[in-house]
Amino acid sequence: MTVSVFIDGAAGTTGLEIRERLGTRADLALIVLDDARRKDARARAEALNDADIAILCLPDEAAREAVALIGDGDTKVIDASSAHRVAGGWTYGFPELGFDVAASSRVSNPGCYPTGFLALITPLVRAGLVPVDWPLTVNAVSGYSGGGKALIERFEADAGLALRGYGFGLEHKHVPEMRVHAGLIHSPIFAPSVTRAFRGMIVEVPLHLATLAGKPSRAALLDALGAAFEDRPLIRVHDVMPDELLIATAEAPNDRLDLYVATDAASTQARLIATLDNLGKGAGGAAVQNLNLMAGLDPLAGLIL
Repeated sequence: MTVSVFIDGAAGTTGLEIRERLGTRADLALIVLDDARRKDARARAEALNDADIAILCLPDEAAREAVALIGDGDTKVIDASSAHRVAGGWTYGFPELGFDVAASSRVSNPGCYPTGFLALITPLVRAGLVPVDWPLTVNAVSGYSGGGKALIERFEADAGLALRGYGFGLEHKHVPEMRVHAGLIHSPIFAPSVTRAFRGMIVEVPLHLATLAGKPSRAALLDALGAAFEDRPLIRVHDVMPDELLIATAEAPNDRLDLYVATDAASTQARLIATLDNLGKGAGGAAVQNLNLMAGLDPLAGLIL
């Protein structure tokens, strides 16, 4: 059976990444609107309701409007915006953390930064190594493609722009999903930045291990992460910590997530680190993975490994 898919917002960065992964697949049929019709409400409504699965690559309010256009229809929805990431009735689209994407008709794709944070912290909270009330900090740097059209144009127009720090109001839209889906009582302090690379991301969570009740060792942290992601082909927990982690200005696309644990010799301090493609496992790749699961197809089909 061929599954019909409509990407609402296919001309945006995430939409283009998804379409590239789906374009050559014989098990899917893409519903495509030309430039004249893709902004027409009636044409969009028809496409949304004709599709077996709709992927929304839209701003939050437009994503809510698209869901309303479907109403009680049979179309399954993957929302790549942040509109429904902590909303009732929606499944969080991170299957490696136990969310039942395959059985869901409404799935909210995780944010790129939260993907790294949750992969590092949620297993440790569930294992009892990090308390639910622990004050956490997230330091992260991303390629500029995650900022959308305006930021892409800004970086590409200004060769002197090297790094952009932002989110100084401490109310970034990614913070609620970090807190809720890690099972935390307090929101982490989130310190994001953007660098002069089109794609790529490093997410880091520092921990004072000596102040935690169980004083977990590096081995204990690695064991908890390894157990959480055993037999999960897109996520790799590295035993060896390299001397450096790099983001290349021309990083190749991929849909993997790599996790590292660095500690001092006495295991009193740790740096938990995730690396990923912000447009891959952080956006388009995750949407394709969720699409595969919702359609009952090979979960890795179309992904860049």
